[in-house]
Amino acid sequence: MSTENGTSAGAGTGSGAKAPAGAGSGAGTGVGRNARTDAGSGEDGAAAGPRGGATAHLERINPPHLAPPTGFSHAVRATAGTMVFLAGQTALDGSGRIVGDGIVEQFERALTNLLEVAAAAGARPSDLAKLTVFAVDVADYRRRARDLGAVWKRLVGSDYPAMAVIGTTRLWDETALVEIEGIAVVR
Repeated sequence: MSTENGTSAGAGTGSGAKAPAGAGSGAGTGVGRNARTDAGSGEDGAAAGPRGGATAHLERINPPHLAPPTGFSHAVRATAGTMVFLAGQTALDGSGRIVGDGIVEQFERALTNLLEVAAAAGARPSDLAKLTVFAVDVADYRRRARDLGAVWKRLVGSDYPAMAVIGTTRLWDETALVEIEGIAVVR
């Protein structure tokens, strides 16, 4: 599907992803800005109905003249629905302790927490329109991108919101390595 400005909608999914911030190709998923996928896959993935169907409420937009994205979409347009703003989630367990010593374990817990909050607000993983990942060690995040991508694929699937990974010196919880915040659009 093409939009009125000639961009390709739904091109942010597909194989060949580098995982979160740029692991090797073939990871099948990812989270990050510097990754690539098949720009012409045409999958929407966030549809309330069949992929790319008329009931889609989130349209993935990836202009063909930009580098093909992997693990993110260049833009996501909400065509209908209610916005849900998801506060930053870290790897806190139910008792308020950070769990996991490494970035992959903490990413999995933080993403799980974010998805639980989203579900409580009536959102599914495919309703995620925008995510920001804050990492205290972007180099480590990039080194572990393939593993992070596998976590993403297992928990979310192959739908990619508009995303960014931002380096930070510290998060609220001193032992937190990653925090994830987002916006979902619920139909």
